[in-house]
Amino acid sequence: MIVALVIACEVGFWVLLLAGLSLRYLAKMPRLGVALLLCEPLLEVVLLVVTAIDLKNGAVPDWKHGLAAVYIGFTVALGHRTIKWLDVRFAHRFAGGPPPVKPPKYGMARAVYEWKTAARWILACAIAAGLLQGAAWYVGDAGDVSSLRDWQFKVAFVVGINVVIAGSYTVFPKRGPGVAVER
Repeated sequence: MIVALVIACEVGFWVLLLAGLSLRYLAKMPRLGVALLLCEPLLEVVLLVVTAIDLKNGAVPDWKHGLAAVYIGFTVALGHRTIKWLDVRFAHRFAGGPPPVKPPKYGMARAVYEWKTAARWILACAIAAGLLQGAAWYVGDAGDVSSLRDWQFKVAFVVGINVVIAGSYTVFPKRGPGVAVER
């Protein structure tokens, strides 16, 4: 049931997002579109409550509960950015808005961009790890929480990957065309 709810939340996220942007730009009903977009966090609240109830009713914590926590963490930290990203593109395509600003390609500006991206992913992982820890405390000593711990290690691995990527752009900044390499 939890996996089906996670899938329903993901589908619901995109349905609400596309419906909200369609109302905002195509139907020229910006307030209704924003109201629909503001309903999106309710999906995560429902998922959190259902997961907590499932654990409270004696379900053995497993990968499904970990998946729910990770999904919530990532949606909370990355959802707003995704909405903004698509909003700019939707406005440009359907409402004559300015073209989306492309991220910097070279130098320290790219490194800063990568660190900001990494910070969002680190926040997502921190929220997920916190929810996983809360679930482990919620279950207490009576249950096996090893699957929740496995998810915590997985999100720590994601943090590591993001730090390595951002760090590589800092240590080895990509040079623009025609920029000489200093020796």
